[in-house]
Amino acid sequence: MHFLDSIRLALQQIRVQKLKSFFTLLGVMIGVMFLVAVVSIVTGMGRYMEEDFIGKLMGVNTFELRRFPSINIGNVTDAEWKEWMRRPYIRDADVHPVVDNLPEGTRWAIRNTQWQQYLESAYARRRQAQLFAVDGDFFNVQNITIGRGRVISEQELQRGSLVAVIGADVASHFYPSLDPIGRDIKIGGINYQVVGVADPQGSIFGHSLDKFVVVPLKSPARRLTQPPGVLATILIKSQSVEQMRDVMDQVRATMRGRRKLHPAQPDNFVMFTSDAALAFWQKLKGIMTIAGAAIPGIGLVVGAMVIMNIMLVAVAERTREIGVRKALGARRRDIRRQFLAESATLSTLGAAIGVALGIAFAALIAQVSPLPMSVAPWSIVVGVALGTVTGIVAGVYPAIRAARLDPISAIRQE
Repeated sequence: MHFLDSIRLALQQIRVQKLKSFFTLLGVMIGVMFLVAVVSIVTGMGRYMEEDFIGKLMGVNTFELRRFPSINIGNVTDAEWKEWMRRPYIRDADVHPVVDNLPEGTRWAIRNTQWQQYLESAYARRRQAQLFAVDGDFFNVQNITIGRGRVISEQELQRGSLVAVIGADVASHFYPSLDPIGRDIKIGGINYQVVGVADPQGSIFGHSLDKFVVVPLKSPARRLTQPPGVLATILIKSQSVEQMRDVMDQVRATMRGRRKLHPAQPDNFVMFTSDAALAFWQKLKGIMTIAGAAIPGIGLVVGAMVIMNIMLVAVAERTREIGVRKALGARRRDIRRQFLAESATLSTLGAAIGVALGIAFAALIAQVSPLPMSVAPWSIVVGVALGTVTGIVAGVYPAIRAARLDPISAIRQE
């Protein structure tokens, strides 16, 4: 019997016994569905973290000079936290030694942040937003483009003028149906004139990136962000990854020299990059991928057991048919091939349905939650392949048992 004939007979059996076939492939279908769904969500989260989350927060070829990391993904021990708290602050006096000798084309900015600061206007109730007190080329370093108005000028930064650039969400809340440009927004009891509105930046995991206000570092709002003379972050943006590494070495040497650290002493500051922020995520992604493959594996094992039991029942029910086929000249390998083809076809069909359900399930999760999804082509191939292998493995024993039946005894079987 040819292989295609075996598959044709297997499909005929599935059509004849639809309900039994459905329950036979259910275990494989569920296992593959969760495999594809979990891998799709993990892959989507990985792409989201690498391209959107870190990219929007830090920018490309950019690093932060800070007292300690700004993004803490993972567990921080008490010892680490206490060591961070003992570190000296980054101060105003550190800025010029760090930035004065940067290579041509390198941009820098200072950013002090108050994550929850109440803002007020005459046109809406007060609301909290992020407050950024900045200096340097902040808007270019952070890739913030202006939709209306303008950026804060260098002269305004130097004078500490009472001007502000606001995010799109702040503009829509505080100035409904109004043009915010030239109007006042109150920060810490002091009115600032709005000179620009940033283009929408979207959100990350449901958190809006457009609820912010930017003011000059030398303005009175600085006192709301850090103690006097203290800086939270110096941002440095290079033109390439290679240049960024050279600049980081230069900044490290400058800071270690200013703090009189001996060669054996570790840095008491941090230069934080997107790679550092993603390091823990890569570990977590690997664990989630393994778990996402292992848990559906339980479903595949259960599916294999069900297929084996159903195929054994099929052998018992079709004993007379097997005997007749043997009497007509069918060889043992023909019988084995037939039952292996049936179990493999059942399992592969279940895997194919599971792939479609897995993609649909991942898309549903992406719609009703902030979790992104991205279908990994390899998960589809692996899912279908696992289904086929599961069916073959589960069908081996029933196929061997069917092939060993004595044709005379089988024909006599009622």
